[in-house]
Amino acid sequence: MTPTRIEITRPDDWHLHLRDGDALASVVAHTARQFARAIVMPNLKPPVTTVVQAEDYRRRILASLPAGARFQPLMTLYLTENTPVEEIARARASDSVVAVKYYPAGATTNSDSGVRELSRVYHVIEAMERLELPLLLHGEVTDPEIDIFDRERVFIERHLIPLRERFPALRMVLEHITTRDAVDFVSGAPANVAATITAHHLLLNRNALFEGGIRPHNYCAPILKRETHRAALLQAATSGDVHFFLGTDSAPHPREAKETACGCAGLYTAHAALEFYAEAFEQAGRLDRLEAFASFHGPDFYRLPRNEGRIVLERAPWIVPDEYPLAGSTCKPMRAGESLAWSLVETTAS
Repeated sequence: MTPTRIEITRPDDWHLHLRDGDALASVVAHTARQFARAIVMPNLKPPVTTVVQAEDYRRRILASLPAGARFQPLMTLYLTENTPVEEIARARASDSVVAVKYYPAGATTNSDSGVRELSRVYHVIEAMERLELPLLLHGEVTDPEIDIFDRERVFIERHLIPLRERFPALRMVLEHITTRDAVDFVSGAPANVAATITAHHLLLNRNALFEGGIRPHNYCAPILKRETHRAALLQAATSGDVHFFLGTDSAPHPREAKETACGCAGLYTAHAALEFYAEAFEQAGRLDRLEAFASFHGPDFYRLPRNEGRIVLERAPWIVPDEYPLAGSTCKPMRAGESLAWSLVETTAS
């Protein structure tokens, strides 16, 4: 019998885009309402490449929180081919930076400053391995000759397998995985390798891009894949395997930036993240495993204490608004105008 109420330890979001300025102020409350902590991505303009910049960004996030919110942003540095080893040491010694993010140049939003050849940053990765600072990987190649639906698989073959062989003790997270290939790689890896899985990749396959016409608000990077891959992700997320944990990759964009001839990649899911994950776990008949995936595996990997607060979800249908404010524009959220079965009804900080 499906429960009508779920109470779990307050979860964390291990992959989040908050943007900056007025856009940050528009979206941060959605995340803070549900999650105690979140790893914040550094792909701003200009990117967050130093500890000083990360700490400044963290202060802006905290200043944008609603009154009384209990939320801790966990900061990351944007890896470039000019990142000095000394900055890795500063990051490891800081109280705010918990990881370094690798973007292949040109792979996603604001990734032009990313790495073009991994071997050029091996000396930096060596320092990360030695200092036990995690490397978070956007796992796609950007070679235009590689089919967009194969870019994750090819990244694993060309780069990730050699990277693990060269740096066996490196703590790595393969972000927002989308394929059975990634599931197989991560599930067979040692404990220092993990992966985040988004709600949209659990719930949508690539048909969602073309239902009744082009659906720009379902376009994301990495792109949605075949149903066989979605099913593999759902099995991994609900399996209880500690290699896998929650990371929304919620990515707000102005509506006009999505509905254009060359639209931005990214789905906004922070408004109902836990409701989406509950839907996916219910679909798999594994609501009993949602707490471990959302609340335990991530903190354990990052060597942080599990949260003491609680959240409650109830089966209480509600209609997602057609849009939310985003700076001077609006953002169309995932499932805009549609009914969701689960509602977040209570959050306690401790």
